Amino acid sequence: MDRAEDMSRRRLLTAAAGAAAAVSVAAAATPAGAAPTTRHRPPRADRPVDNRAWTSRKDWSTGTGAGTRVAGKARPGVEIDQPLGTTDYADPHTGRTSTWEYARWTGPVHRSTVPGTEVIASWNARTPSGTWIQIELEGTYSDGIRTPWYVLGRWASGDDRQDPAAPVIRRTSVDGQEDGRSTVWTDTLSVDDPTTGLRLVSYRLRLTLYREPGTALTPTVWRLGAMTSDVPDRFTVPASEPGRAGELAVPRYSQEIHKGQYPEYDNGGEAWCSPTSSQMILEYWGRGPTAADLAWVDPSFADPQVCHAARFTYDYQYGGCGNWPFNAAYAATYRDMQAVVTRLGSLTDLETLIAAGIPAITSQSFLKEELTGAGYGTAGHLMTVVGFTDTGDVIANDPASPSNAAVRRVYRRREWENIWLRTKRKNAQGKVVSGTGGVCYLYFPLRPTTAQARALAAVGVR
Repeated sequence: MDRAEDMSRRRLLTAAAGAAAAVSVAAAATPAGAAPTTRHRPPRADRPVDNRAWTSRKDWSTGTGAGTRVAGKARPGVEIDQPLGTTDYADPHTGRTSTWEYARWTGPVHRSTVPGTEVIASWNARTPSGTWIQIELEGTYSDGIRTPWYVLGRWASGDDRQDPAAPVIRRTSVDGQEDGRSTVWTDTLSVDDPTTGLRLVSYRLRLTLYREPGTALTPTVWRLGAMTSDVPDRFTVPASEPGRAGELAVPRYSQEIHKGQYPEYDNGGEAWCSPTSSQMILEYWGRGPTAADLAWVDPSFADPQVCHAARFTYDYQYGGCGNWPFNAAYAATYRDMQAVVTRLGSLTDLETLIAAGIPAITSQSFLKEELTGAGYGTAGHLMTVVGFTDTGDVIANDPASPSNAAVRRVYRRREWENIWLRTKRKNAQGKVVSGTGGVCYLYFPLRPTTAQARALAAVGVR
């Protein structure tokens, strides 16, 4: 499941996971008598993470539309109204050049509460066949100089697998973007040398919507935002005190049973940890592909929904299914779902979410001996946190397991917390490489319960 270890914290992108099986979806279950532990939580302003999202009609009105409109009442989103004109796009992954009508929405400048070393965008959208979107970011450094407009994703929910002539692009990140001070690594904008004190203090997002010329088609973007962070470099993190115990009934899927299936998507299931984890949580919320959606999958393959998730999270530039925002965007294509990529500060944050019935997908890297019971080491891996034992150990659905039945694991709290939150570690050769610094995906309903909304707000997400 390992991928090459890179210099940047985010270049450590995940690479493992995958599988699926029909397990009943149940609501959160907290054992009786498991009282929450009192603990001190740092004020949000002291946390090294800032989240900002545009989701409401009021939010969208703060930006500048050019050929766009805001449509919808229950879930307002930006759509194409009157295109600005046409433009050609040469798809590097198909070799085809196509003409598209386009319109644009540019967000206001957001000054982050955390001057950051990294920024990761998230979006939730619908892109009917014949449409797609591009997400860009322009940042301002702490010395007042601006970045160029960086492309953080060209995205469509569909693809041309069934019909090579279909009017779609292949979803992709964009390599080779840098200005000598910061660089885009797949899905993350990173300051090249944080030790200089240079930070990104503000940014604005730009959304371009595309459609086939002469049609009335339009993408709809319901949520657009970004997470800015400045997680200090560290090999170890402070230990949190165990809090509330409980376990959510999240379906269990193994990536390993998909080895060799659809190798065009990053060599098959052994590298599908991210979509496998996404599928587990989608089904927990009662969402997932229909039988018609899965008709393309070889009927001899078990858990076809995992193959489906891999196909529709695949980043053709990265060459894998581990693009963080692409996984969140995939999850949000399902009915009334929202999804974001963020960073959390401790296992206390995860306990807060689990207590409200919200599981989380986390990214971590470790040597085999650093996580007791895992049986493997990895340069980047996603797993799903579904609960905590009475002693505070982590209950995880780990897709890097030999079967669906073996997916549920209990990992030692202190080991697990450290491998997830650290930003520096040593690999098997003794070389210092990066860690993910608490990255996680959060998927939740459009209308969360009051308790769920409070839990999300407590970790900085709305």
